Amino acid sequence: MIVLVTAIERRDECAAALREATGEPVVVAEDLARATTLLRTETCTAVVFDQHLAEAEPHETDTAVQHLGTAIPVEINLAISSTERVVREVRGALRRRQLEEAAAREAAERALYGELNDTLTTLLLDCERALLETPNPVPVATERLSSIHKTAQKLKAQLETGERAGK
Repeated sequence: MIVLVTAIERRDECAAALREATGEPVVVAEDLARATTLLRTETCTAVVFDQHLAEAEPHETDTAVQHLGTAIPVEINLAISSTERVVREVRGALRRRQLEEAAAREAAERALYGELNDTLTTLLLDCERALLETPNPVPVATERLSSIHKTAQKLKAQLETGERAGK
């Protein structure tokens, strides 16, 4: 959902254009108090702040911004900007948000892969060491350690296959 925070007369026209361009529902908040209420209760992808309204009520703007969550803020002077420009600005902001989310997801996946790979390597080495260094091992314990070792090898191979596949 996109929240359009403005009291301008052509707010419905802007909302309809944003809805059509993004495919997302658009809710108009005629003041910052209503916008803050929406931000507290709804999940939003973007909030379009009318620059005039934001500058006229800086305290209320700060309060609204504190409740953005993951919504991307777009501040634009709606009194002088065409509807097309508003749509362009919001589309651009949403595109940037998607790219940032993809980059963050990829970084998290790489970090998780590294941590899992390190843990599995340690587990494999510990199993191998236990199998090699234990004098007169009990066959049941050797069998269990071998089973754990094989499972860890399988998991490591799956992890490496997923990494190569770009998952």
